[in-house]
Parts: sequence; C-alpha cells; structure tokens
Amino acid sequence: MTAPPDVEASDPRRRLPAVGAICADPAAGPLNARFGPVALVAALRTVLGEARTRLRDDPTAAPTIAELLAAGERILEAGARETLFPVINATGVVIHTNLGRAPLAPEAFAAMQAVAGYSNLEMNLETGRRASRQDHLDALIAEVSRAEAGLAVNNCAGAVLLALAAVADGAPVIVSRGELVEIGGGFRVPDVVAQSGSRLVEVGATNRTHLRDYERALRDHPEARVILRTHPSNFRMTGFTSAPALDALAHFAHAHGLLLVEDLGGGALVDLGPHGIADEPMVQASLRAGVDLVLFSGDKLLGGPQAGIAAGRRDLVDRLAAHPLARALRLDKLSVAALAATLRLYRPPADPTQRIPVLRMLTEPLSVIAARADALLAQVVQVPALDVGLQDTQGYAGGGAMPMLALPGRALALRSHRFSPDELARRLRTGAAQVLGRIERDVVLLELRTVSDAEVAPLAAAIAKAA
Repeated sequence: MTAPPDVEASDPRRRLPAVGAICADPAAGPLNARFGPVALVAALRTVLGEARTRLRDDPTAAPTIAELLAAGERILEAGARETLFPVINATGVVIHTNLGRAPLAPEAFAAMQAVAGYSNLEMNLETGRRASRQDHLDALIAEVSRAEAGLAVNNCAGAVLLALAAVADGAPVIVSRGELVEIGGGFRVPDVVAQSGSRLVEVGATNRTHLRDYERALRDHPEARVILRTHPSNFRMTGFTSAPALDALAHFAHAHGLLLVEDLGGGALVDLGPHGIADEPMVQASLRAGVDLVLFSGDKLLGGPQAGIAAGRRDLVDRLAAHPLARALRLDKLSVAALAATLRLYRPPADPTQRIPVLRMLTEPLSVIAARADALLAQVVQVPALDVGLQDTQGYAGGGAMPMLALPGRALALRSHRFSPDELARRLRTGAAQVLGRIERDVVLLELRTVSDAEVAPLAAAIAKAA
C-alpha cells in the first residue's frame, strides 16, 4: 500500500527561509547597517507573513531571498519617512482642526526656534534659582485679558479639568442643561466634571434656563461651590431659547457665595465686530461681567499654539498652579515660547488682525482675496488638460468657533480632462506641496482666503504637476 504524501513537507510555505537565514545573507548587511537589526527583523517578519498568505493562494509564488529583502527594504524606507508635513490649506476653513488649527505668526515660530536648545524655561537668571515656566506667561495673559493673573496648560479641555478640580474640590458643579455640550474628540462637559472629582448638577431645560433654576439647585445642593458656564462653540440653538445674562449670573453666584467659571472656548481677545464678525464673546468682556475664571483656547481665535488658558482672580489662578494636575497638563518649552510671542502681538501699537495669521484671514476683505485669486489664475490658466476658472464661495471660521458664520471668498475652480474630481484632489493632496481643497458639484475648489500670498507660486506649480 502506498504511503500518503507528507502534507507538511509539500506545503510551499514551509520552504520559506527563516528570518535568521535571511539576516545572515550577505545582501542583508547594508540594510542591517542602515536600519539596525531590530527594525530589519520586524520588517522581514511582516514580509514573510505576506509571503505565506500569497503562497496559500498560489503555491508557485515562492519569493527568493533577494525579493524578500527588497520587500523588507521598502517597509523600512517607508517607516523612516516623515509623516507630518506642511500643507497648503485651500479649504476656506480658517481654523481647521485636521490641519493643525491656527498657523503661527512668524514671531511665534522664531521664538520656538530660539529656545529649541537649552533655555531658561524654569530658571531665574538673575538669582540662579529655579523658577516656574508660568512666569513667562502670567503677566502677559493678565495684560491682554485685563485679568489679575493667568496660567496656561496644554489645551482648553485640560484647563477646564484643572479649574474644576482646583476650585470645586469635589463639591457639586452647577451647569445649565443647554450647555452640556460635546465637542470634537468626544469631550463632554458631564465627563470632564466627573473626572475632576465633582458631581454634576443639571439645571433648566435644554433650550431655556432661568436664575430660578439655579436657586432651586442651590436649595437642593447647598454645598455647591461652582457654577460652570459653557460657551456652545460648535453648535447653536435658535428659536424659543433663553439664558441669564452673564453679569446677572455672576451677581447671583457671588450673592450666594459661589464662583462663576466660564469655558469660553474660542478665546477672542479683539473685537471682531467692526470686521462684520459679530456675537463672538471676548475674554475681557466676560471678566468685566464678573466671571471669576475664564478658560479659553490658545490655538483658535487667539492664533497661537495649542494651549488652554485660565485668566481671572489671582487667588484662583494660584490654586490652579498649585494643584497636582497642573504638572500633568503643563506646556512644553516650545509652546510656552510660541504662546508668549503671540500674546505680545496683542500689545499696542501692534494690530493683531494684521500680525496674527488667523485674525488676518478672518478679517481680510474680499477684494484682497479676489486679487490673490486673479494672480493664481494667471499662472495656471494655460495648464493643459485643465479647465480653470474663478468662483465665488463661502468659507468658515472652523475650529469650533463661530460655526454659523460664512465668510465670503473666491476660489479657483478646476476640472481635469484626464482625472475625476476625486483623483485630481488626491493628486493635489499627495504632491510635493500637499494641497488641501474641497469638491463641490464635481469641481475641485481651491479657496484663496486661507492661502497666503507667499503660497500662490508653489500652489500654481502644484496644480500644473497634478493636472
């Protein structure tokens, strides 16, 4: 009787070389020298796994050691490439969260470069003793916000968490139901209140909250210490709505021995009303209304790096600085430098709407944007296989600030004779300049509000190459 064939021995996957054998091949020497043995072994394991899958479907697809090494080299080279690139934002969304929110002013970028090495981040050079990194920001935040003191941590959600942990100290926190918002990344007000160690007390209805609702909550929870006011940021309720005026809520809180903390979100430090942008609350106005502690972002309307800023009473800011969470949430030296440089641009006689990119883009007249669009059109109108024109558009502030505000704009409209709109947009995104636009009605639009004058030439080159 004939013995059955050895199934395992006939399996082509078992004839693949071991990782050690491949690494011992002389051809592996250069890869080992360039990337190191640990990375090489990991890449080869991935390659061998893919080879086993192919051999399962096609027993004749056995690779050679040279082919396995070549595949490993491709993996290693891909892993060695940078993954974070500068892009040209032609979406028309000024504060674009996916694109890093606020582009920094040149002064902020220079400040980051200046402290990239050793710096006096936590050193008083006069005394030679240790100091606080908040010393570089405290007076500046107080100056531009008209507060007694200021402090910055790594983002606004962190500032809210720190503030509630430090000043509520486990006591109930009263919040209107209309302000129990969720913003990007799943950040929810009820969750952050819970994480701070406090208990949430909801008052009012979703669309209407009155002072009597706060009075009722205090009768039921006399141990409460804080009223938290939250700016809705990325949504609006309209119609049959009402809420107490901020100064009235502040008076109520203080009359009952409570603190009023406001999560303002956007962080406007200049009045944008003269530029046609109304209804965006200013930090200074909240403090004038009697808010004890205002919390806002550094990388939205303020126009700086990612940060969460607390401005308000000196004793409260000092309590935040002394809380253990302050160290866990602290800014690194590059962000401290960039934020300080940005805040200095708010000092007179500087005009922050001209010096800070976010504010310049938000307030730029349509005539200036149209001139930039004309200049770009002139450089690409003769690109072969491409129909090019100009189109009136609407951009947006973005970034959770002023969500309903449409900004009039002008865009370059592109139609390719060779590629679909999706493919043309992909080629623009993945080209040398990494251009981000948007597609509307099968046309690729490149909005010029969010493109600087210096980016027009590289944008034109990117369009020509992508077409």
